[in-house]
Amino acid sequence: MSKVKNTLELESAVVKFVGDSGDGMQLIGTLFADTTAYDGNDLTTFPDYPAEIRPPQNTIAGVSGFQVHFGSKKILTFGEKLDLLVALNPASLKSNLKWTKKDTIILVDSDAFDEGALEKSGYSSNPLTDGSLKDRKLIAVPVTTLIKEKTASLGVDNKTALRSRNMLMLGLTLRIFSKKTDYCERYIDKKFGNKGNVAELNKMVVKLGYEYLDHVNGEQYSLYVAPAKLEKGKYRNIHGNTATAWGLMAAAERANMQLYLGSYPITPATEILMELAKHKSLGVKVVQAEDEIAGITSAIGASFAGAMAATTTSGPGLSLKSEALGLAVITELPLVVVNVQRGGPSTGLPTKSEQADLVQALYGRNGEAPMLVMAADSPADCFYSAFMAAKLSVEHMTPCILLTDGSLGNGSELFKIPEMNSLPTIKPPYAQPNTKYQPYERNPETLARYWAVPGTEGLRHRIGGLEKENVTGIVSTDPDNHELMVKLRAEKVQRIANYIPEQEVFGEAEGDLLVVSWGGTKGVVRSSVIEMQKEGKKVSHAHFRYIMPLPKNTEHIFSKFKKIIVCELNSGQFVGYLRATLPQFNYYQANKVQSLPFFIDELKEKYFKLLED
Repeated sequence: MSKVKNTLELESAVVKFVGDSGDGMQLIGTLFADTTAYDGNDLTTFPDYPAEIRPPQNTIAGVSGFQVHFGSKKILTFGEKLDLLVALNPASLKSNLKWTKKDTIILVDSDAFDEGALEKSGYSSNPLTDGSLKDRKLIAVPVTTLIKEKTASLGVDNKTALRSRNMLMLGLTLRIFSKKTDYCERYIDKKFGNKGNVAELNKMVVKLGYEYLDHVNGEQYSLYVAPAKLEKGKYRNIHGNTATAWGLMAAAERANMQLYLGSYPITPATEILMELAKHKSLGVKVVQAEDEIAGITSAIGASFAGAMAATTTSGPGLSLKSEALGLAVITELPLVVVNVQRGGPSTGLPTKSEQADLVQALYGRNGEAPMLVMAADSPADCFYSAFMAAKLSVEHMTPCILLTDGSLGNGSELFKIPEMNSLPTIKPPYAQPNTKYQPYERNPETLARYWAVPGTEGLRHRIGGLEKENVTGIVSTDPDNHELMVKLRAEKVQRIANYIPEQEVFGEAEGDLLVVSWGGTKGVVRSSVIEMQKEGKKVSHAHFRYIMPLPKNTEHIFSKFKKIIVCELNSGQFVGYLRATLPQFNYYQANKVQSLPFFIDELKEKYFKLLED
């Protein structure tokens, strides 16, 4: 939609919808994000769920949010300071005011700021009238009053009518950004069309919010973000967990294999299980197991039987899967384990994101049990990382742990849907029927053993959790054989480095400072490096998708920089791994363990300090 007169044009904008858990903030945030996508904006989204299932109303603990960062350029981060905060109650305003800046537009339901709600949220006075928001652009709308007046003629009870408070706020937000209501109205018809007059009620309330600002006195605020120049193709706004599921399905198709998922529901990974369960028509087999151990062991059984096998979990579930991971290593079967990381340890912070499971992924098993470890870097990249995790796992006959995190899995971004034929083929190393088969005979290049699918004529064999004799697969406790098998399994994983891309560097190939990151920190770290480069600093960026093994040229890249700083949302797990793997370099650290993303300015402050020393 074209901009209107007296509109402030922005290159990008950050909007956050906040309210009580159950107020529908995730819904209107998603509808607004989808509307921006249809308008041609690039975008990312970041849901912010409360940790409690049924927190008390009008309390800080119960605040639920949904953030949208959209723009006319490539959007790399979930956004930092807000251009618009939509707050449905006092608690949501209080807990999110720190993310606003001077001139942030704050849109509130003034009817919700009564004495009881203010007291529960910790306010001693009403922020709408005490002058504390004087440097913000406040739009106070009597949402409850407006809805009651507008819907009185529909014969709808107040409780039902007031469930649409979020829709009035959505209408206001669409108008502020010069967006049309068409997409939202189509969604409402599809979602509520068979529920009496509920669809009509919600569309009426969206329109009420959309037109409200035309009928009130006072300063009007209007923002505009032009469409982005996107490469031609078919796009959709995709969540990371959905992208992961699609990546696994795409890999199964390119390998001409059936996909099996054995998983137990766990926050924030459950949506992968839910998405794959929708696709039985595509041959996907999904089992919701009774626990984490059953999930992974059923997947190992499916892999033994010749399926492309996967299991999904989060940190606490990965702990429970660790013994079975060792079984997958010693049997040398392909298996993709997706760990959608959350704050820990133990139950920790189920709805908050962290990068603190890397050491667990690398070493969290008994014995010498190396395996492929990868990390996705954005919601859309979850598709490609899941695809490559499956490809490498199958072709090299080794389990793979793919690390995503809560912000990637629940967050979303614009995703250009690829043509299936553009994806590489996957070639499982099948043993041929009626040949002299030895379970641990290996491909001389990859060291992958050959895969004898049960039922293939002439390939009867035995594998299991006891150590086996090299080549023959006979149970063996011979010390020399055990050491040989340990070395072979480790070398097989290291040789994967011959089949992954070399590490890329963003910026000059040599300079004063190399910024290193992995996983979901890519966008904000890349943005911070871009700003340093614009200021004339010799700073470059290396972001790692492949962790075990590291790309072959990692040592060469590191040798070209005077200083290296490793940025990660934990206490220093990747930097510890680098110190053990490439100890000849001196590494500096940027760490944050608050279940919050890095901010560009806090990273730049560390870079400047290193460059000055």
